[in-house]
Amino acid sequence: MGRILCVANQKGGVGKTTTAVNLAVGLSKAGQRTLLIDLDPQCNATSNLGQTPAPRHPLVTREAIRTATRTTEVEGLELLPGCRNFDDVDTLARSPESQALTMKQHFASGLASYDYVVIDCPPSLGALTRTALGASTDVIMPIQCEYFAMEGLTQMIEVIKSVMSRESKLRFGGIVLTMYDHTLELTQEVDAQVREFFGEIVFRTTIPRDVHVCEAPSHGLSVIDYAPRCRGARAYVELCMEVLERD
Repeated sequence: MGRILCVANQKGGVGKTTTAVNLAVGLSKAGQRTLLIDLDPQCNATSNLGQTPAPRHPLVTREAIRTATRTTEVEGLELLPGCRNFDDVDTLARSPESQALTMKQHFASGLASYDYVVIDCPPSLGALTRTALGASTDVIMPIQCEYFAMEGLTQMIEVIKSVMSRESKLRFGGIVLTMYDHTLELTQEVDAQVREFFGEIVFRTTIPRDVHVCEAPSHGLSVIDYAPRCRGARAYVELCMEVLERD
């Protein structure tokens, strides 16, 4: 089995789902057979790829992942869609230890053929995020270049450390700075602080503010497919290259 990348941040609006979708698309375009798992009850990663949410979540029904995945318009990329069923979301969020074990069993039996699995987590520090972390090999954290970024980052890292203490295979895949505006002094300050504290964990690539990144989901496309020549698309391609380098 390949790498399982958990894209997580407890704060909403930081580009988490956008990063998960474009990372999955970029990896597949790089020749890596990739699966995107939408674990967020909002199901934005599912709609971002022009798909509809599932009526029941396969991780609850214990349906084999291989029969529950959907093909997408992107060659080499498959999707395990999200689900808005409140009962299923509650079941997934209950007892993170047992759900993590169930997810690992799913991965062991159904994901051997994938080079990369990318999990889009809900914006919280709750059981769903902890479950995903416990079943992953890498965690990637997108953070917005703003005042509260460091505070949220510290909280998330405490959760990651807790999972790492139980799951020796989980490693810190990297921190990616999103909505980056080089003209703002605050952006430069956050960038400097994060890199000074975390060093090489922070990806060299930053994701700029780009209207095309915001427009792409409304067309059911990643920005890489929607506007491949824009700054945001180029940045996500470069991020994918860094992820591949860190394999």
